[in-house]
Amino acid sequence: MNEIRNILKTMEYGPAPEDDKDVRAWLANHEQGFGHFIGGAFTPAKGKTFTVHNPANGEKLAEVAIADPGDVDKAVGEATKALKKWQALSGNQRARHIYALARHVQKHSRFLAVLETLDNGKTIRETRDIDIPLVARHFYHHAGWAELRDTMFPGYEPAGVCGQIIPWNFPLLMLSWKVAPALAAGCTVVLKSAEHTPLTAIAFAEICAEAGLPAGVFNLVNGAGETGAALAGHDGIAKLAFTGSTEVGRVLRRQTAGSGKKLSLELGGKSPFIVFDNADIDAAVEGVVDAIWFNQGEVCCAGSRAIVQEGIADLFHEKLRARMEKLRLGNPLDKAMDMGAVVAPVQIEQIIAKVEAGVAEGARMWQPSWAQTVAAGEGCFFPPTLFTDVSPSSTLAQEEIFGPVLASMTFRTPGEAVQLANNSRYGLAASIWSQNLDEAFDAARTVKSGVVWINSTNLFDASAGFGGYKESGFGREGGREGMIEYLVPVWQKKAKLLPQSEPMPAPTPAPGGDGTGLDRTVKMYIGGKQARPDSGYSYPVTGKNGKHLAEAGLGNRKDIRNAVEAAHKASGWSGMTGHGRAQVLYFLAENLELRANGFAARLVEAGASASSAKREVEASVARAMRYAAWADKYDGAVRAPDKRLLTLALNEPWDVMGISCPDEAPLLGFVSLVMPAIAMGNRVVVTPSPRQPLAACDLYQVLDTSDVPPGTVNIITGDRNMLADTMAKHDDIAALWYFGDSEGTELVERESAGNLKAVWANDGKERDWSDPAQGQGEEFLFRAVRIKTIWTPFGV
Repeated sequence: MNEIRNILKTMEYGPAPEDDKDVRAWLANHEQGFGHFIGGAFTPAKGKTFTVHNPANGEKLAEVAIADPGDVDKAVGEATKALKKWQALSGNQRARHIYALARHVQKHSRFLAVLETLDNGKTIRETRDIDIPLVARHFYHHAGWAELRDTMFPGYEPAGVCGQIIPWNFPLLMLSWKVAPALAAGCTVVLKSAEHTPLTAIAFAEICAEAGLPAGVFNLVNGAGETGAALAGHDGIAKLAFTGSTEVGRVLRRQTAGSGKKLSLELGGKSPFIVFDNADIDAAVEGVVDAIWFNQGEVCCAGSRAIVQEGIADLFHEKLRARMEKLRLGNPLDKAMDMGAVVAPVQIEQIIAKVEAGVAEGARMWQPSWAQTVAAGEGCFFPPTLFTDVSPSSTLAQEEIFGPVLASMTFRTPGEAVQLANNSRYGLAASIWSQNLDEAFDAARTVKSGVVWINSTNLFDASAGFGGYKESGFGREGGREGMIEYLVPVWQKKAKLLPQSEPMPAPTPAPGGDGTGLDRTVKMYIGGKQARPDSGYSYPVTGKNGKHLAEAGLGNRKDIRNAVEAAHKASGWSGMTGHGRAQVLYFLAENLELRANGFAARLVEAGASASSAKREVEASVARAMRYAAWADKYDGAVRAPDKRLLTLALNEPWDVMGISCPDEAPLLGFVSLVMPAIAMGNRVVVTPSPRQPLAACDLYQVLDTSDVPPGTVNIITGDRNMLADTMAKHDDIAALWYFGDSEGTELVERESAGNLKAVWANDGKERDWSDPAQGQGEEFLFRAVRIKTIWTPFGV
């Protein structure tokens, strides 16, 4: 045994293993294997199974049944059967059930922590002190949302039966992130556990039974990709939530396209860890430990890209190497370990392949002196690894490794730091270290990430939304924004399906003009100027009784490209204050009203009655004023998850959006979509009603005379679905709103899978644009922003 005086000299730890006998006994009681949890009871472990191993030593822990499509169908059926009764409960009654789950998680906290460590390989310190307390926190938090749902979300109802697919890196925590808000919203759940780590989900199912959760409200199926595909494709699922790889996220986006399912995706990341030269270097070094070696780097928001200011880079790397030398890697059940085991041999192989690619590309690799002993031992262990002299375009800097590997680069100016940070197809999280809070907050606002930690990293709370930008996915988990993911407007489920759009008229001469007045040539509107279509074609626009009214330009891909370029140049609009945007929109409403008679006449010409045309113009003016009023008031929230922490939920514009407008209410539908988008600071590329584009095209002069900066609104006429297809595929359009037929909805959702832009579509359903419940409101504002959560500690 070490003598005290020697311990004080060496600071070596003795072994401190956590007792696992209760978990071993539980596993022994299930030697026959684990089935699925369906309708409040476990199924026998029959049919095909997979083996669950302890990644720390390779031992077999359990056999788990693989759900086939029949099992998935049965689980969805039970969830559907339980849905009406669960929704019929009062908010207080649902809150009691969710509160009971939180209490029972706490009662079994040590058991769950040990089981998670055995199953996943992460250290007992992490499961005991971080994962399980956060699991309980999410259920407590959402018990409150169950109580308050009807008060806080008037006009909304539960989405329905939810399919949820969770990853293996935080098995029980990801379960709580998804199950808690779904139950609070009044939904029922079918959850698919992760193939490598299903055991804590199975234990949670037992807790559901123990806590008296009504049968069928929570259902669990186990398996791999085929099981997940069966769940995602099931017609009985109304909402799908997935956390996992970007590649699988793309598959699910395509699979659910046109199905009407709500979809949220929390995907991969390559998060920057920016260190300015005035940072507390020792604190930043310790932050790196939490950023990339927490959970062996198997974290989607891991700070895997260090971006360090040149003046301190050498000192920072020197201190970092010294800290790495002292990290302890070994038995995850040992409470003195800093790092545990990687989840499976296949993951070790992927890490090694990325590391070898980094070496081949010329980056300099450094590992602790004890690293060679890791490779020689048993279990799935990989040492902490540092790469310096990393090129911003290299594999190490661009590809997610999902292991304990840090790629370090340097920068000279704050602007360069942000450029390097944003040089990624991902945008999940970022960590910024500076003692100058002006500098830190400026970087936090300009970095393209859904979560930003200032002088901290990897902080989480149920009250703070979590989710990404770009190819890190869309949707949020946690907070008020996470609840909205499981709710839908009440009127939406009863909406009727629109008929499929008729083919566009051929771009050939169309007889029927009366020859009176000057012939009108309707151009497009790009960058504040009228522009001819690149195609050189136009198509006939007809009105009442088939009367030929004008020719409108037939837009194509190059017109969309030009409009997107113009929109990106109009970045000053996004930089304006909300008050400044409001003044412009009020002026726009004023000018629209001045031309009310002309717009009404245009609508009558298109086939509307005089009274309905007048009402549509009046409603359009009122709607513009409505969003002028919102421009400086829809501004996020401040939350305090800890006495020395604040989180800022900031509503940020998407920057450039695409909008496909409906045929019904050609002026009001256009105004109802464009006004909230630009009120929130977006610049838009919009296609008006293809059948009746003239009223929207008459807005060119209103925009010109209302101080709307050139490029803020760009209007391309033509075939809605063809142009929407181009916008869905365009990498420089961050979000797309589509209001057309069901065929177009499927098209844009499928084609957006390549760049994983956020899509809001009407699923081919009617919307009464004159009804304030359907044609305006917070739903439009919420869709017009992406929420960035900034964490900042304060105090001493």
